[in-house]
Amino acid sequence: MRSATASDSIQPVFPPLPIDEWEETKNTLHLYLQIVGKVRMALMPKMNHWWHVPLYVSPCGLTTHLIPYRDGCFEIELDLINHELAVRSSSGAVQGFALEGQSVAQFLRQLFEALRKLSIYATIRPFPYDVPFSTIPFAEDERHAAWDADYVTRFWRILLGVNGVFEIFRGRYLGKSTSVHLFWHHMDLALTRFSGHAAPYDGGTAADREAYSHEVISFGFWAGDAQVREPAFYAYAYPEPKGLGSVALHPDAAYWTTAPGFTMAYLSYEAVRAANSPREAILEFLDSTWQGAANLAGWDVPALTMP
Repeated sequence: MRSATASDSIQPVFPPLPIDEWEETKNTLHLYLQIVGKVRMALMPKMNHWWHVPLYVSPCGLTTHLIPYRDGCFEIELDLINHELAVRSSSGAVQGFALEGQSVAQFLRQLFEALRKLSIYATIRPFPYDVPFSTIPFAEDERHAAWDADYVTRFWRILLGVNGVFEIFRGRYLGKSTSVHLFWHHMDLALTRFSGHAAPYDGGTAADREAYSHEVISFGFWAGDAQVREPAFYAYAYPEPKGLGSVALHPDAAYWTTAPGFTMAYLSYEAVRAANSPREAILEFLDSTWQGAANLAGWDVPALTMP
């Protein structure tokens, strides 16, 4: 295992992340995370709003956190500094393998072999979930195997920095809130606030109806995709209050985007990097979207705000 060096501590918190430079690696990582996330989903007790599904930022990568299993528990962690996967059991046993050079099919086989050696058994639906770049069954996917170690670590460093800012923002809210978590569906780091009022979702999938059973204002960060060619921060409200797209946003680089029936606040990652204080720029964006959306939607903002 690689030891930390002095240079590790001076890496920029928000380094460049141009999607063109690491898109194939990003897609490979995304599929790895879907496999790990599906194991968590299969074995975690079900929670409201799919809270048993996401992954979490850890001090060295991304983790499932503790998963109860029989009379003990285990955790799966992708170490994105040393580029290893580890499955740790409460028995004290550990199994793992190197990530670099693994196709998705090899990753699937090695993960389930590691679980088997720890007497952990899970059944997942072994197909990508709603990603535009692949429909290949995991067990047959030898195509996605790219792994640029520098960009993987860079992505994790950004998630670590964003996670810290989101935690500050989360702590300012007195109502029901998600933890800061990474949904492996779109590979976005997200945080959602709830008003406490029911707002049953009309139409959509069963997953949509579970996720949007109550009023929410959601915030997130994602690394970009085939349509959005840059990393960015976003925010939206459900149900969407009338006039949401006219709310003033901060910092000045933030703006509203509108698709049919859907309005989203948007702040590019590069605009955050260019700010005098990237952390303050993110907090301004989160706070301005929250205040504007919550007031328009009639939430009791003073009662929900930490004094």
